[in-house]
Amino acid sequence: MMTTKKRSLRGRTTWLVAGMTVAALTGMIPAASAAQGGQAQAGKPVWRDCAGQDMPAGMRCAAIEVPVDWARPNGSKITLDLARLPATEPARRIGSVLGIPGGPGTRGIEDLQRAAADLTELGRRFDLVAYNPRNAVWRDRLPQSCMQPAASLSDPRDEKAYKALTVAMTKAFTACQKADKSGLFSRMDSLSVARDMEAVRKSLGEERLSFMANSYGGVPAAAYARLFPQRIRAMYLDGVINQVDGWPDQLMRLLPLQEQAFTRFTTWCADTPACALHGEDAGAVWRELTRDADRRPIPVTSEFGKELTGWHLRSFGFIGDPGEGHSRWLAFAEAVDKARGGDGSGFADSALGNARVWAMPGGLAMTCADDRGYSSYAQLQEFRRQTRKISPNFGGGASFDALGCAGWPLRIANPPRPLPTRGLPPFLGVGSTWGDHVWTESFTRMIPGSVTVAYEGPGHALYLMGKKCPIRHATTYLTDLRLPKPGTTCPAE
Repeated sequence: MMTTKKRSLRGRTTWLVAGMTVAALTGMIPAASAAQGGQAQAGKPVWRDCAGQDMPAGMRCAAIEVPVDWARPNGSKITLDLARLPATEPARRIGSVLGIPGGPGTRGIEDLQRAAADLTELGRRFDLVAYNPRNAVWRDRLPQSCMQPAASLSDPRDEKAYKALTVAMTKAFTACQKADKSGLFSRMDSLSVARDMEAVRKSLGEERLSFMANSYGGVPAAAYARLFPQRIRAMYLDGVINQVDGWPDQLMRLLPLQEQAFTRFTTWCADTPACALHGEDAGAVWRELTRDADRRPIPVTSEFGKELTGWHLRSFGFIGDPGEGHSRWLAFAEAVDKARGGDGSGFADSALGNARVWAMPGGLAMTCADDRGYSSYAQLQEFRRQTRKISPNFGGGASFDALGCAGWPLRIANPPRPLPTRGLPPFLGVGSTWGDHVWTESFTRMIPGSVTVAYEGPGHALYLMGKKCPIRHATTYLTDLRLPKPGTTCPAE
């Protein structure tokens, strides 16, 4: 039992982290092209049977070439793999639906493989199209030096420590850029990704596309809406980030929901004798543990580091989804109980592993140009002040993703700014009321006439999870351009 609980904590990221995961980044190895045999072209793609195992029946693959730098269209090129499941009722075919994967760095073709069976109804009247975006190409070409963490992240105690971290990150970013032979390091902003999406549209010969975006895919979705509003027939957004409003707002919107999830945990623990903190005020135990660990870090033995601070625990220790049979909460309570006695092994690998992953220049290069980092120590201090008021259990410290991007040496190619909405159709959003609904709703609120459905349970990227109610609403909207009524909800499945 003990081994099972420890394993359930190891290797996961914090609750509803938007972006890279430990598994995604430490698993950056080249993958075989799904479009093997389909030669890349600048124009119309050549569709052939997909190579590889476990491909859905009828899936066809191809590839196109796009410029590394869209400001130099005749310069060096990269190849983007495409996959397509043709509409099963071609006489009633409406068009194509293009998936916009999250991550960043997720291969969209793998998303389509995963979701194909759940999108059968949508696939009657649409070609379901997927592609592997340029940040997935980057993952496959990542120089070894780009995978070396610049530091093990921790909450800077003062401006001197913050500046030391930014210097270390800048040095690592610069070394990564020098090792990069593809030119992609400085061209992974979401505006570049959106221009790739437009190249996909042109290659398909479609006047307009419908889209399904999930998680970080909301950032290139917004960029595409900014650049090519007239090319959007419909846009379905599932648990997406609202980068338009800026990254600090994303966490501050989420923290109240993380507090609610923590209250669910403490209530469950009070009612559950199997919880290691049963019979105590579990919230008070947690706050005392994290406060004490900030003053006197907990010594640990881990391949990723030697000390756990309260910041590590608050950033990476708790997950709001209880898991099957409340397995995650059982493991969390046991880890807290052990940690207050000086044994931080239940948190060490997960927390410290994340603290190193989020200092990998190669992974951060996929998102920093979308303005994810702090601009100054003063901004960090203001973020601390605001989050301390919002969240007594998790606020008051730096956001780990913004810390990693704080030393980004290049210009911010895609800064947050208002999104022009003229010419955009109403969007449909779906999100979990346990977390990402607040992100998605803040996005769709910008687009007149849009609606966001609230899924009343845990989850993220719900159509990829096979949740029937969200998929049903997505199918109706994408097929008929008919939105559900405002305030529509989906029960937990």
